Amino acid sequence: MIFLQSREISGSVYFKKPLKKIAIVILNWNGIEFLKKFLPDVIRFSSDIARIVVADNASSDGSLQYLKENFPQIDTIVLDKNYGFTGGYNLALKQVKEEYYLLLNSDVDVSEGWLQPLFEFMEFHPKAAACQPKIRSFQDRHLLEHAGAAGGYIDYLGYPFCRGRIYNSLEEDLGQYDSIQRVFWATGACLMIRSKVFHDHKGFDDDFFAHMEEIELCWRIQQSGWEIYVVPESVVYHLGGGTLPKINPRKTYYNFRNNLLMLLKNLPGHQLIWKMPLRLFLDVIAAVKFLFDGDYKDTLAVLKAHVGFYKLSLKFLSKRSQLQNHIMKHPSKGIYKKSIIKEYYIHKIKYFKDLPNNNFS
Repeated sequence: MIFLQSREISGSVYFKKPLKKIAIVILNWNGIEFLKKFLPDVIRFSSDIARIVVADNASSDGSLQYLKENFPQIDTIVLDKNYGFTGGYNLALKQVKEEYYLLLNSDVDVSEGWLQPLFEFMEFHPKAAACQPKIRSFQDRHLLEHAGAAGGYIDYLGYPFCRGRIYNSLEEDLGQYDSIQRVFWATGACLMIRSKVFHDHKGFDDDFFAHMEEIELCWRIQQSGWEIYVVPESVVYHLGGGTLPKINPRKTYYNFRNNLLMLLKNLPGHQLIWKMPLRLFLDVIAAVKFLFDGDYKDTLAVLKAHVGFYKLSLKFLSKRSQLQNHIMKHPSKGIYKKSIIKEYYIHKIKYFKDLPNNNFS
């Protein structure tokens, strides 16, 4: 193994413990039940090649006491309040010095051999900044999972989807997406990233708090010449909805607001001029659809998201200016050149494999 070293002692060979170049960092907020359910296997199948760290966002459910009593070998980082996904990881990772970070949701189930393919891929592909495993559903283990599936993409208007998941249509995993693939974004539920790249790009955007932050980070990383991949040889199972349920007005708010902020920050200027008004209009249509479907709270969440977007727009224009001045512009891969909304709702294309290959950048 490339992470082993040996030295001779009195004529015999003594093998040191594996050089742990990986830190698995689990961000926890009142997730004691997830820690009880999923952490033992993370330790069992990972501790030989990785240091395991739990960063706690000021939990009040006894998580830290549980870790102290049951897993004293686990390192903990204690934050003074809930900084969300973005702020929590940004603060915690300043204290983690390994070469690779594996950011792992507390509600992810792992099994033997899950980590090694990701590590080996990164070691032998120096242009890769980050990668993800194939994500299956914990509850329906034959299905690909919403948060990442077999790699993330966006369409030309900034709507995200996955290889194996378009909107709420999840595909059965039949091995159809088992090839290593360069993608636009890798899921934050299980993300291996070079620590230097993470810090060079100033980590996640703190203003996002949660949702879309990994997509925005991957976009910035690509613009400076790095590449993002999915490595399907590694498979994990994601429960999903660990922090917020899948149907939740607060999640709707963050998804709509953060998607607009991401576009304002990263779109090329000549595209921003016409894409942003179009996106705002399409959001209004989405709010009307929620209303007709009886999802009144989601309708209100979209309207609040627009208010939140406008409140942060000047700040993000400043971030945009800084970004344009300090990174080399490289084309991003994994952008679908047509509208995924039109493909899904009008052309009734539910599966990634049915999208024309020649429409991807």
